[in-house]
Amino acid sequence: MAIDTKRLRSIIGGSAGNLVEWYDWFAFATFAIYFAPAFFPKGDLTAQLLNTAGIFAAGFAMRPLGAWLMGMYGDRRGRKAGLTLSVAMMAVGSLIIAFSPTYTQLGIAAPVILVIARIVQGLSIGGEYGSSATYLSEMAPDDRRGFWSSFQYATLTGGQLIAILVALVLQASLSETELKAWGWRIPFVIGAFLALGVYALRRNLAETKAFEGVAGSDGVVVQSRSTLRMLWRDHRRACILVTVMSGGGGMASYAFTTYMLKYLVNTAHFAKETATYIMAGVLVWSFCVQPLWGLFADRIGRKPALLTAGIGVGVVAVPVFTTIAVTTNPWVAFLILLIPITLHGGYTSTNAMVKAELFPPHIRALGVAFPYAVGNTMLAGTVEYVALSFKERGIESGFFWYVTAVLTATTVAFLMLPETKGRNLDTGD
Repeated sequence: MAIDTKRLRSIIGGSAGNLVEWYDWFAFATFAIYFAPAFFPKGDLTAQLLNTAGIFAAGFAMRPLGAWLMGMYGDRRGRKAGLTLSVAMMAVGSLIIAFSPTYTQLGIAAPVILVIARIVQGLSIGGEYGSSATYLSEMAPDDRRGFWSSFQYATLTGGQLIAILVALVLQASLSETELKAWGWRIPFVIGAFLALGVYALRRNLAETKAFEGVAGSDGVVVQSRSTLRMLWRDHRRACILVTVMSGGGGMASYAFTTYMLKYLVNTAHFAKETATYIMAGVLVWSFCVQPLWGLFADRIGRKPALLTAGIGVGVVAVPVFTTIAVTTNPWVAFLILLIPITLHGGYTSTNAMVKAELFPPHIRALGVAFPYAVGNTMLAGTVEYVALSFKERGIESGFFWYVTAVLTATTVAFLMLPETKGRNLDTGD
């Protein structure tokens, strides 16, 4: 597993930025329980969460646009340029949320500002995934690509974990009244300054050989062949498969992490602090299993890992949700959640690499980013809204079966994928 210092530094730099980007993104979902009443003062907790879930989905709706624009930008100007721009936009979005006025201060304009900030973050994260997934996959050595590129999702989980840990610190330091009044702003201030620090770091990253192989002497692809029309014309099958696998895989990720925090509070009736501790432990475990699954994919292949995730999580989804709903012991809830999280690692650790391996260098950033963003917008971005809608209508178990149905379709997509183990990303062969 030898890796040269320059390559290792680039992988660490790309991963660190990815961690901060996703911290900023997940801070919104983590602290929605506290700031929802500030922007939507009327209604019960479920109604308030539905409103913030709608804004969460609005951020997702911008991700295809961000993926399209920044995917083309990354294919034309370089992976490093795409990474730098995405984190700068995230800093702006987080600062807007941090200093946004409340409904009491500004009326209906307050949630409008919140939507605008989330749109900026959505554009940023839409470009971040394609840029970071492509960059880390291209930087990793061919024989250990699964291991090194698994840190793309490990740092995504790390960002979510940091958001949870910040919540734990604030819960221990502030009262619930203080958190609802002003404490919820702190994580967004932290995220904005971290993003600005990563912006400076990413400006000094090395470019990948795969991009340099298609760029001109000035480091720019003069006659870019990275457009949506060319992507659909030349790589239609890969686009469809990436869209389906991204939507289903992302839906499962959000169902068992982001939404699960609210499920533990709103359905299983754990205290907010207890639910936060449970999910912190789950995310630590998720972070640790990513490199192990990456090594598995390097040795055995990409498809066995993906199929384990699709079939395994689809089978356990209904029992897991059903059991947690009636569980009163937090340790039992924690151990139950480790089952789908461990199985889903077969997808989360390998998906970025597999997508990068499906497309040639000249259109890779767009090919990875756009179908991923479309799939996630349709299925992952609406998880909380769908789940809460089922709950509000008194048929919460319908959501459990919805998760299983989506994962069944995703598994079919996994079966249709080629085995990409051993593919050379510098040439696309």
